[in-house]
Amino acid sequence: MTKGQTRSQQKGTDRSAETDLAIDAQNVRVTYEDGTEAVRGVSLRVEKGEFFGFLGPNGAGKTTTIKTLVTLLHPTRGSVRINGYDTGANPQAVRESIGYMAQETSIDRELTPRENLRLTCKLYGVPESEREDRIEELLDLVDLQDVADTRSETFSGGMKKRLDAATVLVHRPPVVFLDEPTTGLDPEARIRLWDYFERINDQGTTVFLTTQYLEEADHLCERLSLLQDGQVIATGAPETLKSEIGADIFEVTLADPTEQQTECAVQAVQRIDALEGALIETTDNGLSVRAERAREATSELFVALDDAGVSVSGFDIRSPTLDDVFLALTGDDSTAAADEATNEGMASVSAQGVTK
Repeated sequence: MTKGQTRSQQKGTDRSAETDLAIDAQNVRVTYEDGTEAVRGVSLRVEKGEFFGFLGPNGAGKTTTIKTLVTLLHPTRGSVRINGYDTGANPQAVRESIGYMAQETSIDRELTPRENLRLTCKLYGVPESEREDRIEELLDLVDLQDVADTRSETFSGGMKKRLDAATVLVHRPPVVFLDEPTTGLDPEARIRLWDYFERINDQGTTVFLTTQYLEEADHLCERLSLLQDGQVIATGAPETLKSEIGADIFEVTLADPTEQQTECAVQAVQRIDALEGALIETTDNGLSVRAERAREATSELFVALDDAGVSVSGFDIRSPTLDDVFLALTGDDSTAAADEATNEGMASVSAQGVTK
């Protein structure tokens, strides 16, 4: 059980009685100047205190959607309410009640973390009497107390991201939007940010996350939506989505993965009654077999391969992952789930200022 699932179970009872939504988007559409719809009727309902993921392949419309939610873009059609405020009728109230961490950090590298936070507190109107305590609290939260008075230009990418994340929270926003916050970071830096995001969520902050790392969404998110071609094609808890795939995956590594041996292996698998209807795919070094009865057919599979003269050097049986869900629903590899901001820069909607 992941940490995200544990938090979901712990908070689920409390949230089930809460009718207010942190994010309520209904039939949102965003159209390009050339008439192409980047977002085609997206509806999202995110409850207060939820850690929600938003995934999709390159060009699916993720960044256009998140920019619409934070008032950087206006929907062509549909409505968005954040913390109860309509983004069209009251955009300033929305901006004051959210934090937005974009893909590129926006800290001043010539300033120290303490100076960056002090400046941001002033910009957000944090009462002067509360600023120093809030700065110390945030420095502790993102583990930058030891370098609080060191110029940020000397920091690693992960440290800059953590400082950027801290500036998002100076005004204690009830909802935080994170647009692929760990892209380009090494595994250790990513895990440290994961811990930070979990901590702010545990404190009651609603987190809306877009990411190209499916293991990140699986670990952190209580629910998520998959976006394809500007439309939501699935929504649910990670475990629920994985269970709906309904099949285990048997991966076979061939001792001699030539085209002839691979074809013999495919034919051997196809003759096994217990694997009737299985999805068989060739890999660089063997086969991947997805079937509901993969585990119980293991012995029969090895016998069939041996009878066909196919030698096996390795194998693995595993349950579906979010990568498998992503592939099954979108027909695209998870590595293609990169940000589509460049492709969506043509959107025929005007950008406005927004809280970070």
